[in-house]
Amino acid sequence: MDVSGGSGQPRSGNDEPAEHPADPTAPATGPTDHPGPEPEHAPGDEAGPPPAKPSPDTTGTGPTGTGPTGTGTDSAPDHRSLAHSGIAKGEPPEPRPKEPGGGILMGRPFGVPVYVAPSWFLVAALITWVFGGQLDRVLPELGAARYLVSLFFAVAFYASVLVHELAHTLAAIRFKLPVRRIQLQFFGGVSEIEKEAETPGREFVLAFVGPLLSLVLAGLFYLAMKPVEPGTVPGVLLAGLMVSNLIVAIFNLLPGLPLDGGRMLRAVVWKISGKPMTGTTAAAWVGRALAVAVLIGLPLLNQSGVLGGSGEDTGGMDTVTDALLAAILAAIIWTGAGNSLRMARLREHLPELRARTLTRRAVPVENDTPLSEALRRANAAGARALVVVDADGNPLSLVREAAIVGVPEHRRPWVAVSGLAQELTDGMRVSAELAGEELLDVLRATPATEYLVVEETGEIYGVLSAADVERAFVKAMARPA
Repeated sequence: MDVSGGSGQPRSGNDEPAEHPADPTAPATGPTDHPGPEPEHAPGDEAGPPPAKPSPDTTGTGPTGTGPTGTGTDSAPDHRSLAHSGIAKGEPPEPRPKEPGGGILMGRPFGVPVYVAPSWFLVAALITWVFGGQLDRVLPELGAARYLVSLFFAVAFYASVLVHELAHTLAAIRFKLPVRRIQLQFFGGVSEIEKEAETPGREFVLAFVGPLLSLVLAGLFYLAMKPVEPGTVPGVLLAGLMVSNLIVAIFNLLPGLPLDGGRMLRAVVWKISGKPMTGTTAAAWVGRALAVAVLIGLPLLNQSGVLGGSGEDTGGMDTVTDALLAAILAAIIWTGAGNSLRMARLREHLPELRARTLTRRAVPVENDTPLSEALRRANAAGARALVVVDADGNPLSLVREAAIVGVPEHRRPWVAVSGLAQELTDGMRVSAELAGEELLDVLRATPATEYLVVEETGEIYGVLSAADVERAFVKAMARPA
């Protein structure tokens, strides 16, 4: 690691000994062990996709319960050569993706997009069919119209789920936490909150408001039942909505991630231990135990009649249905608990990603400098990047690493570096003080493969390669928390 003084020379935080120190392609293939003369200016950046940024603090709901979801960290970042990127072929960088969808956009309450996932239509049909069968026993005079009533119940139930999620969203907005979207899907809703609460108290409140609103809705539906005749369509609908919201509240209060109760448990352990990771670990393992309990206990309870089943008349198909439902719920809880652990480890290791320690050494060259001469200077300085500067030494553009690799060695004396450079934009200037999630946010905002790293004074510090950030991220994630 090269450590520079305060004169603006870069420190190469991830420099490794080059296998061929005399190789003229050193900037494209690796650094040298000995720094050589210090460059006056350090360059920066090639356009291309930034490191895949996970959403470490994105929280989602299980069956209408908040809990971390993995978005972007399920697999390691792509380590393809830069030669495969579009910019290496002379194409402009791809535009940033539009706002993520996830189904049909239903509206933007409080500025947060609400989507209905395609899986919702499947569960709506299932609810319509099941509730329609129950209505046939309670109100046989409805005939085929019972399915219209059942469909209304399915829509009203998911409207209640939306209210549950909006409670989380309003709490997040109150705590100045960005909410990416709300999605209604197969087993409830998801509120994707992009940041973690700063304190255990806020975490507890953020998790508790969802079940609290479901309990309030259950109470309101109960009160609405009082003046209504029990054996009528309104009476049955109100009773069904009361019971369903009560179940949603109780289920989400179970103390295991990714449910709301798990996040509440996490907040309590976090408060006691002073360590959010300890709280996440405890709540995640309780969530896994809860998943096993659901897998085994739900079919047994239903067969015993505790959950409303007949107990004695349970048929083979009912047993299979109960087991399948239990398996799906258990899988959701188990997976969510695992995602919570992975996201917690990510948040713990993110501060290790520092622009200053990952910066590459670079040398300045002018527009008409032959590539072979530029590489010779880079080798002499132990640098791994080239920046094109004007006569006053101000950086203009960054020589693309992939473009260097694509030029045969015998042609390099006749190729000027200006033909291989990417124009330097403001978004490609990165502060040397950036670290962790803030660093990843900046890289994501301006897709590029390399960035010019500058001091707070504007003095050039070096070049940050997105590939180096990816490797450091994967290496950090591989270590145990």
